Amino acid sequence: MSRPLGVILAGGQATRMGGGDKGLLPLDERPILAHVINRLASQVGTMALNANGEPARFEAFGLPVLPDPIPGFAGPLVGVLAGLDWAAGQGADIIVTVAADTPFFPTDLVAHLTQTAEGMTHPLVLAATPRGDTDTKSMSGSGLIRHPTFGLWPTALRHDLRAALLDGLRKVVIWTDKHHGREAVFDDALDPFFNVNTPEDLDVARRRAAA
Repeated sequence: MSRPLGVILAGGQATRMGGGDKGLLPLDERPILAHVINRLASQVGTMALNANGEPARFEAFGLPVLPDPIPGFAGPLVGVLAGLDWAAGQGADIIVTVAADTPFFPTDLVAHLTQTAEGMTHPLVLAATPRGDTDTKSMSGSGLIRHPTFGLWPTALRHDLRAALLDGLRKVVIWTDKHHGREAVFDDALDPFFNVNTPEDLDVARRRAAA
């Protein structure tokens, strides 16, 4: 399997943070996005950022900015499609996506995703973690919590994804299940996919970064 390209998903509306870009919030004297880029850079080839609005606000990070190809803030799958279209133009077969508001994701994310995809005609894998006692979101049939913004995606399926989105599909796991996607399980003691959704989450992230 060729080395994947990396796509950072930052196209959300951040309503629980009062709007704005969560990735630009400061964490340990740097924007959260800088932590994400640093953690992903050693795991992939070229990187790009999926974001909407004025791209100049991300100029300091030196990445191409990919707007959603379908308007209306239709969720992370549209960001995935933006990344797949970009990667196909680069001649790449696969991408790995991560979220711009999740600064502690695993340093072996890409290695584990690609290992899990071995033998697949169209490598399609979502990151997952064991279910906690109170977890209910994005649960798979195996009882795992899937993290839909962290995945391995094949450019070969981009036209199918575009058609599904234009037909109204928004839920990531419905599409990945249709294509028999797999789950790469990460069982770190601290949630590696902790993301900053609220001001309280940002306080938690700052304490974790300082620990």
